[in-house]
Amino acid sequence: MAATEGATATAEAVEASGAPAPDAPSDFGEPTVIADGLHVVYRVRGAAGRSGGGGPAALLRALARRKGGGGAREVHAVKGVSFVARRGEAIGVIGSNGSGKSTLLRAVAGLIPPERGKVYTNGQPSLLGVNAALMNELPGERNVVLGCLAMGMTPAEVRERYDDIVDFSGINDKGDFISLPMRTYSSGMAARLRFAIAAARDHDVLLIDEALATGDRAFRKRSEKRIKELREKAGTVFLVSHSNKTIRDTCDRALWMERGELIMDGTAAEVVDAYEEANGGD
Repeated sequence: MAATEGATATAEAVEASGAPAPDAPSDFGEPTVIADGLHVVYRVRGAAGRSGGGGPAALLRALARRKGGGGAREVHAVKGVSFVARRGEAIGVIGSNGSGKSTLLRAVAGLIPPERGKVYTNGQPSLLGVNAALMNELPGERNVVLGCLAMGMTPAEVRERYDDIVDFSGINDKGDFISLPMRTYSSGMAARLRFAIAAARDHDVLLIDEALATGDRAFRKRSEKRIKELREKAGTVFLVSHSNKTIRDTCDRALWMERGELIMDGTAAEVVDAYEEANGGD
């Protein structure tokens, strides 16, 4: 089990670190992700001290602030979050806008270094839309190939799964869009294609940020079915969604984040009920 800092942590090292004990129902497998007192802090420069107007003078002031390191502020996006995820779990992450949900996923994926605490992962986390990085100037068909190769699939595997990926995405339901450049796609079409590419192979840990909100009911049903298949093949799925129904239907468990803090960790039904009660039934 590896830590995001780049070190390798054995089971004994995890135990010695003081990470939360991996107690979980017996129907789930070994731990895949352990977050131990995770803090993530963004440092935003140039956000303060702006004056109206543009031109050379404003540019010089901005350069001076950047050179001098002034105008920086800190955003404490994730505050002391701890949890254990196991193989076979589908974990929803809910909370209001700006609560730290997406930042948490990026930290688990190893894309953001912790300010304090650690994230231990057993296997390779894959953040949807990052491993399947698409290029706007290339047609969708080329992006399918490149995205699959970037995830480690062989050319033979890509050829074998290409038609299924296109059909799953629904890109061609209303025309031959797969042959057009990605820049001509709507944001929803691009998100569906990313999900279709990412879901074409099995993952140790798959992290999904709102991809299921971009399609029609048929696409959401296909996506939910695929998530269940990934779990059955010993993977772990994290799903950020503003749709409480999607969390109820897709996930066994949910994490409720607010202002960077983990408010509740429990079954999906219990956490969604508590969240809706706190927000007036939303």
